[in-house]
Amino acid sequence: MKIIYYIILPLFAFFSANKLLAIEIKDTNNVCVEFNGVNTKVRDGEISKEDARQKILELIPKINTYFINNGGKEYTSDDWVFPLKGYGSNAIGGKNGSGYNAKGYDYYDGNKHGGHPAQDIFIHDRDLNCLDDNTDDPVDVLSMSSGVVVALEKSWNESSDLRGGKYIWIYDTYSDGLFYYAHNRNVVVNVGDIVKPGDKIAEVGRSGLNAYKKRSPTHLHITYLEINNGKLNPVNLYDDLLNVKIVK
Repeated sequence: MKIIYYIILPLFAFFSANKLLAIEIKDTNNVCVEFNGVNTKVRDGEISKEDARQKILELIPKINTYFINNGGKEYTSDDWVFPLKGYGSNAIGGKNGSGYNAKGYDYYDGNKHGGHPAQDIFIHDRDLNCLDDNTDDPVDVLSMSSGVVVALEKSWNESSDLRGGKYIWIYDTYSDGLFYYAHNRNVVVNVGDIVKPGDKIAEVGRSGLNAYKKRSPTHLHITYLEINNGKLNPVNLYDDLLNVKIVK
């Protein structure tokens, strides 16, 4: 009986320790879940601008710690990739990226924000079926940077007035900013996931209030917001998109 006891006790200690470790890692993800909750409240107009700003100020340092503690590796802008697999800068809408318009935009206005602080990147999709005309396959949306998935929406239907449709927010610890990928067909990451440049995060789609309408060509909507004392200032990614690596 003593032999069995001495064998079982170390095994029990091993599995207990690992169970506690798993719980600890899961619990640290709460900071990302909390950010997602704040983002959803901002989106739906259920939190004041100042309360939301203060909450984001509180959460960003914790998300940085989460990224480091869970093996995240920072990549500089030299390692960024074009966010659509098989496409390059010639797919960006508007002459010289002229579709970008930050006037009137405030992140804290949520779904009712003004402006268009984004670049739209169009795929070859004459049939509007979210498939590339040349391959008849979905087009992968790639994370442009490294970072942490801090907010997303995986559900959307045509009766919704949600403008971004199925979207993803990724916080890049290196640049201290947020990347926003909208109008996706489906989302393949989860809140708390750590990504690196070139990781697949979604597939291009037509979700969103205006994006699903026939007048709108199929595209990815990508925005970058620089964080400064809780303010989220839009920055035009056009020059970066001209110089990043292309994934075939």
